[in-house]
Amino acid sequence: MNDYQPVREDKFTFGLWTVGWRGVNTFGEPVRPVLDAVDAVRRLSDLGAYGITFHDDDLIPPGSGASARDQILKRFRGALEDTGLAVPMVTTNLFAHPVFRDGGFTSNSRDVRRYAIRKVIRNIDLAAEMGAQTYVCWNGQDGAESEAGKDDRAQLDRLREAMNILCAYVREQGYDMRFALEPKPNEPRGDVLLPTVGHALAFINELDHPEMVGVNPEVGHEQMAGLNFAHGVAQALWHGKLYHIDLNGQRGVKFDQDLRFGAGDLREAFFLVDLLENAGYTGSRQFDFKPPRTEDMEGVWASAAGCMRNYLILREKSKAFRADPEVQAALEASRVGELSVPTLAQGESLSDLMSEELDLASAGERGYHFERLDQLALDHLMGVR
Repeated sequence: MNDYQPVREDKFTFGLWTVGWRGVNTFGEPVRPVLDAVDAVRRLSDLGAYGITFHDDDLIPPGSGASARDQILKRFRGALEDTGLAVPMVTTNLFAHPVFRDGGFTSNSRDVRRYAIRKVIRNIDLAAEMGAQTYVCWNGQDGAESEAGKDDRAQLDRLREAMNILCAYVREQGYDMRFALEPKPNEPRGDVLLPTVGHALAFINELDHPEMVGVNPEVGHEQMAGLNFAHGVAQALWHGKLYHIDLNGQRGVKFDQDLRFGAGDLREAFFLVDLLENAGYTGSRQFDFKPPRTEDMEGVWASAAGCMRNYLILREKSKAFRADPEVQAALEASRVGELSVPTLAQGESLSDLMSEELDLASAGERGYHFERLDQLALDHLMGVR
């Protein structure tokens, strides 16, 4: 029987801010102690994770002097070397400090925008030292509650300017690094800039070096807006822009729940894993979740292990679904493969297409048998096939 034990080749990663989340919410104080980054590295390694990621402020407390910073980095690097854990991605906190109350890259205050760029560049240098090849940008405070306080076109100008500066810096330094924008529709701002995968993809086309910038979609962020996450990921893959991905759980259109992966919409989680495993995605599978504040530290690690276990279970279900002869017959009956056939064949002209006739009555009666196919997927998901 499969024990669903993760291995490094699965490329499962966790943000330091996830297992290190202390259970704070709008109405509740911290319920867990501060987690030492070295302990996080060792515990995640024991669980079978591939890597750990961090914001600058997660690893190095704001206000740390040079000596304290050096000591923190020495201990962290030592833990990475001892365990073999990788740091494939790094990001910057441009949302927690009061100075970012109106955003980082798009604050109405020019001096704040300049500080935000300096903060990111300093962390890019650290990311390069750690071997990170992806740099995620989530601009959670870049947005607005009222249109009166923001010029949205100027806000997009400033975001484009910041990304162009950062891309130019990476090129000048010769770093092997690319950026991934992380969309989110709202929270903490009433409306966040670049709210969906589609918005981010359109924005990237306006940059000086669009080839350096992709997306980092998150399950809960798209589902908060009532969108189908697998569809958004499929489009990112279609554009060649899925540079990173954040996996968690979400139950409907509400606040960002950050449940462990699989604990939200399980059906959509199945189709997401099926997509990732069959579309050639080779990057990290990052779990960006928050262990509920009901849990002590033992529960934190149980929740982290559950994220990986659920992905592996769904991956196995996907393989069984695709190998099932009845599923293959149902796919053919539903004409799924026919969708990959070009509408106009090579060598055909528009005149050839225009000369054909379709029996509308017969075609109009055609059923596509999607319900049978979907039920087979659910049968596999529920373990009855």
